[in-house]
Amino acid sequence: MRDKVAIEVWDGWIRLFHWGLVAAVLISFYTTKTSGAPFLFPVEVHAQAGYVVIGLLVFRWLWGTLGSVYARFRTFLYPPAKTVAYSKSLLKRQPGVYASHNPLGGWMVILMLLSLSFQAVSGLFLSDDIFFQAPLYGLFGDGVGSQLRTLHQLNSDLLIVLIGLHLVGLIVHRLLGEPLVAAMLVGTKRFRQQPVDEHNEPLNAATLRLRALGALLIAAGVILWLWFY
Repeated sequence: MRDKVAIEVWDGWIRLFHWGLVAAVLISFYTTKTSGAPFLFPVEVHAQAGYVVIGLLVFRWLWGTLGSVYARFRTFLYPPAKTVAYSKSLLKRQPGVYASHNPLGGWMVILMLLSLSFQAVSGLFLSDDIFFQAPLYGLFGDGVGSQLRTLHQLNSDLLIVLIGLHLVGLIVHRLLGEPLVAAMLVGTKRFRQQPVDEHNEPLNAATLRLRALGALLIAAGVILWLWFY
């Protein structure tokens, strides 16, 4: 049977954010979980990757409020009852079809964004006690700094768990016939039935471009400030 419905779900800005975040997070983990070769100062590269992550997250939080319809948080965040109902249908291998994130996926996105945000921001207050001090190191004193270091390390482990669950979710949906990775590459999803959450874009292209430019300028300003602080 041929696909009947093709919907442009992920705009170019979301796709750029997603793959940029993947790259920055991989660098962040690589420079702390390995020797960091061939970087001469892995801790500095780790911090710079963190600055990029912060900028990307600033853009995503803004775009989740002001961006295209399927990028908005209100499009894919559902109340607990609907999330539980979707979970039950998924266990029965009879989940509803969603253009944007399904109820479970939407809450997973928020958890990952919150965890990433905490990880990146808490890193601004840390030091390796040898060569590197982050821009806000010492701002709240040694006691708070020590607590943030501990939470930064614990949240790093949580992030690994969340990323693992995300990858498992991708595999499950691929087995159910929904190639999410391909959709995040090209932006389009194809369906054999009408999605539960199909929406018409309420904003014209010019308005979206202006909003994207504003969000990008804010995000770039944050990165540059941190990089050259």
